[in-house]
This record gives sequence, structure tokens and C-alpha cells, in this order.
Amino acid sequence: MSEYEFVDLYVPRGVPRQETTRLLTEHAEYGHWELDRLTLLRDGSRRVRLRRRIIRQVRATW
Repeated sequence: MSEYEFVDLYVPRGVPRQETTRLLTEHAEYGHWELDRLTLLRDGSRRVRLRRRIIRQVRATW
């Protein structure tokens, strides 16, 4: 089973959609994050949860 780490972002309501898209694209390209959940709140702000897989390296025995 895969293990993931998560990061929560809050985007205020004054931030345009295009700027939000750019922010999430940068996280995806440079930090290897993927979108887990995006919630649009009543006041127009967005709550975003990103995830990325935790890669555990197995120790090599000599």
C-alpha cells in the first residue's frame, strides 16, 4: 500500500483562478505534488490539499 504525505493550502477569495492555477502548477512541477482535494468555500476562498507519495528505500545488505 502506498503512503502519502499531505500539505494543506488556503487561497483567499481575492486571488484569481488563473493565479491559483499557476500556484498549483508550480507545486506539481517542482515539488512533485498532486491534487488530492479542492474545496470552494462559501466566501469564495479555496482550501486545497495536495499529496505526494513517500518513497521508502530498502536497505541493501552486504
